[in-house]
Order: sequence, then C-alpha cells, then structure tokens
Amino acid sequence: AHTQRLVHIQSMLKRAPSYRTLELELIEWQERELFEYFVVVSLKKKPSKNTYLPEVTYQFPKLERPTKQMREAEERLKAIPQFCFPDAKDWLPVSEYSSETFSFMLTGEDGSRRFGYCRRLLPSGKGPRLPEVYCVISRLGCFDLFSKILDEVERRRGISAALVYPFMRSLMESPFPAPGKTIKVKTFLPGAGNEVIELRRPMDSRLEHVDFECLFKCLSVRQIIRIFASLLLERRVIFVADKLSTLSSCSHAVVALLYPFSWQHTFIPVLPASMIDIVCCPTPFLVGLLSSSLPKLKELPVEEALMVNLGSDRFIRQMDDEDTLLPRKLQAALEQALERKNELINQDSDSDSDDECNTLNGLVSEVFIRFFVETVGHYSLFLTQNERGERAFQREAFRKSVASKSIRRFLEVFMESQMFAGFIQDRELRKCRAKGLFEQRVEQYLEELPDTEQSGVNKFLRGLGEEI
Repeated sequence: AHTQRLVHIQSMLKRAPSYRTLELELIEWQERELFEYFVVVSLKKKPSKNTYLPEVTYQFPKLERPTKQMREAEERLKAIPQFCFPDAKDWLPVSEYSSETFSFMLTGEDGSRRFGYCRRLLPSGKGPRLPEVYCVISRLGCFDLFSKILDEVERRRGISAALVYPFMRSLMESPFPAPGKTIKVKTFLPGAGNEVIELRRPMDSRLEHVDFECLFKCLSVRQIIRIFASLLLERRVIFVADKLSTLSSCSHAVVALLYPFSWQHTFIPVLPASMIDIVCCPTPFLVGLLSSSLPKLKELPVEEALMVNLGSDRFIRQMDDEDTLLPRKLQAALEQALERKNELINQDSDSDSDDECNTLNGLVSEVFIRFFVETVGHYSLFLTQNERGERAFQREAFRKSVASKSIRRFLEVFMESQMFAGFIQDRELRKCRAKGLFEQRVEQYLEELPDTEQSGVNKFLRGLGEEI
C-alpha cells in the first residue's frame, strides 16, 4: 500500500506541475484596490421553458478598453453567474427566503486566484419572487471582512437598491488594507445620516477566510482527521451538503488545516450542477456539491475519491485506508488534542462572540500546526546556501534525519506532493526571512530539540500546551 501511494502521488505531480502560493500573489497586489468588481446576478426565465438561467444584471465598474486584461476579465464575468446560482435549475419563485452567505474561488490560467464573496437574498416586495445574489470579486482572501461589507449591502438593499452602488464606489476608492490594519469608509444612509464603517483585516492570514465551527458541527474529529490525511496526500475529495453556506465554510476550513502548506489543485467549494463532470477528472480536487446533485454524482464514472456527506457525518465513498495515512502516534495525538477542543466548542456553543470564534480558530490551527512542526519542523536545518547566495534543500538528508520510522515513511510519500514542493520552493526563493506563525513555532521547537527524548502523544500535547 505504501509503494502504491508513492507511485500515485508521483504521477499526480507529473500531471500538474504548476505552483503558486496565495501569499506571493498578495504581495504582488499590496497596492491594488480592495476589490476588482461588484456584480448583481439574477435569475431570468428561459424562453419557452419553465426553468431559469442566472445572468449579470448589474456590474461595477464597467469594462471599457478591449485590452487583453479586459478580455480575461470578461471571461471571468461570464463564469460568475453559475457560481452564484449553482442550483439555478431547482428554483421557483418563493415568498420567504433566509439570506445566505457563501464564497467561491476563480483560478486563472496563470494560477492566480480570485475570491467571490456572495450574499443571496430575496428582493423586497410582495408575493412569490426570485432571489438575487450580490457578489464581490477580490484578490483578498478575507471572508469576515467581506461578510461585513455584504451586511452593509443587504442593509442598504432593504431600503433601496440605489443605495448599494454609491457605497460600493466608496469602497473601490479605499486602499488595500495591510494585515492587522483598519480602513474607514465614509457613507451616507437616509435616516441615519453620515456614517463611518470600519473594516479590519486580521493580522493572521491563516484565519482570514475560515470558520472551524461549522466543520466541527458537521463532522466528528475522526472524520476530520481522515479528510485532512486524504488532502495531505493530494487525493480527490467531494463534499455534499444541503446548503451553500455549509459547503463554502467547510471547504475553506479543511484547506486552512493544511497551513503552512497550500492546496495546489482544483478547489471549487460550490460546484455548479452544470460543471459536475469535473468530478471525473483524474487529477486531485476538492469540490462541494449540493445534495440535489447527488443522484447525478452516483451515476458518473468517478475515479477513486473520498465522498463526504456533511449533513450526516458519513462517507458516501472512501478508500478504506484513511486511518493508515498519518504516523500512528501523531494521529492519536491529533485526535486527543482535537477532542479537547471539541469540548471547548460545545461549552461555548451558546455564544456568538467574535472573540470566542477567533479563539476557537486559533486553538484548532495550533493543533494542526503542531502536527507539521513534529513532521517537517526541522526543514530549515537542511536548507543550504552556496557562494551565490542561492538556497537548496537537501531532501534525503532531511528525511533520513527523522528518528521515527513511521514519520519517515509518511515523509517519503508527502515529500512527493505538490504541496511540499511548493512549500520548499517558496523557502528557497525567499529574499526576506519573514516569520509567520509556523516559523515562530518551528524556532521554539528547534530550541527544544536536545530535550526531545520523549515521543508520541505526550510530547505532542506538551508542545501544544506551551503554545496555547
């Protein structure tokens, strides 16, 4: 089984060699605007049919010059409606509908990523009517910040659609916020007068578009660890749920568990029904499907994949080796640590405090960071530098330096992944040695190395306790 995994992941690497980190993209876009465009997507009836098609009914700013960039932007705009209404074929006019927030990601031909943040709501009026989606496209991965923007959009839309557009114009003129910084947007609202809205970008980019609470409500700790292991080995994973917001939250959450590594393959938190054939793709992916697409999914010739029902905490399909992918002692430590975090979530489930949500996010992140510290935390000791100042990674020496046989076997497979290749390439090319949270934890770990005779669960929990 170990050899098969190694061959499988090596073949995946050959199929998809492109690599790019979100962090590098954001550095390039530091001086750009907060968002690229804002669109309203509505459902329009198909001629002579009783079904609806989503289309853009408002767009800001308008595309003007027919440059190459504008043509690329037009292609992106064409794709947006089906992501705003992945379930367009299931809609009929309704009198009541609770607004929903969700997101999607668009990947360009060059590997660049853009986030779509959506609020789907029922326009004001009487009698049965169709919902519309307000969607903001941005390079910035920050779900909380854009949720607040969409709250303001919904508040204005409740009074008049005409109030939404001046607000979005004011936002467009606002600067791209640095991590931890706040931008202030001046607006006017009838009845309330002049207002200043504060939008803060979190300091820690890991938690910018993630909420672990939804993931832990939908799935048991053991299932989460099995999914985490499958993604680490770059397998195909399909989430199924009834709600767009559940698919969106859980997809972003499991990808965030991979920090400091970045998922390098197809990632579509809510896959439009019209694009369901993507699940037949032989390369790795993480996609989310609404439950209404499940009958069609079961008919398709899907290659080996992990299919997860988020509504029942069950696997619809699995490979049956998910419990053997991670080093045994570290897996037990992960499970034990997360069970303790789960208790904390259940205790705080009556509270909606942002601080408590951030505390939960931080606690869960620390558990998984500790896993990576234990498995790859010594990587920097094997980055050598030549006379020209170029860094190179000593792969075999890095792997063989690990005392634990089970961790060495895990690394033999994991080191062939595109995630690991990207992580090392990023470190080899870095000009400045910026210390993110992972680097800080690694530094502490390396200082403790002479005292690491202890191993397994107790050592993992002791190390984690020091961080928390």
